[in-house]
Amino acid sequence: MRHIESISRGSISRRWLAWARSLVLLACFSLAAPAFAADGPGVAAVRRANESVSALLQQKPEPGSEAEKRLLAQLSTQLQSFLDADELGQRALADHWKSLSAPQRKQFLSLLRELVESNYLKAMRSNLSYEVRYLKEEEKDGSRWVSTEIHLERNGRPESISVDYALRKEGESWRAFDLVTDGVGLVENYRAQFNKIIAKEGFSGLIERMRKKKTQGSP
Repeated sequence: MRHIESISRGSISRRWLAWARSLVLLACFSLAAPAFAADGPGVAAVRRANESVSALLQQKPEPGSEAEKRLLAQLSTQLQSFLDADELGQRALADHWKSLSAPQRKQFLSLLRELVESNYLKAMRSNLSYEVRYLKEEEKDGSRWVSTEIHLERNGRPESISVDYALRKEGESWRAFDLVTDGVGLVENYRAQFNKIIAKEGFSGLIERMRKKKTQGSP
């Protein structure tokens, strides 16, 4: 689960591992029924996303078939309705976002959404079984946070992983813009990576790296 080709080397590679692990866990979360449910609209939103994706995952179309393509399109739609990749990307770029033109912003967000979805959909093919517990929901830093725990067995040993979802309200819906796995957040990881790449290669260098990952089919 933890192996992934990095967008760069050294410390950036390790950050990509944490980022990929978070997305894998988001996918695996969709495969398990909750053992404990806390109250609140945030938990309800996470559960709805879980149930919608789980229902689609019950389908087993032939690889490469038209049915599989339709299923992937449905999964992509469900993912976009819950995971706010645009907000995630803007927060990760931080001050760089202000200096980008409208076409640059559109290009960046489009690539980011495709990479996030690609990684998510690959992760959902995992056959591992997890027990997910909803622990609590709270307001923090102007956002609503849902805390969960994933319990699993790896190599015959029990393991527990914390996964926290940062949600913001959009109309009548709650969408996740950050995912924190054992204290490591997507936004924080992205920001460190993007800052380093932009500092050395500029925004065009970042876009080129993202394009290559998309072409290679790597997250």
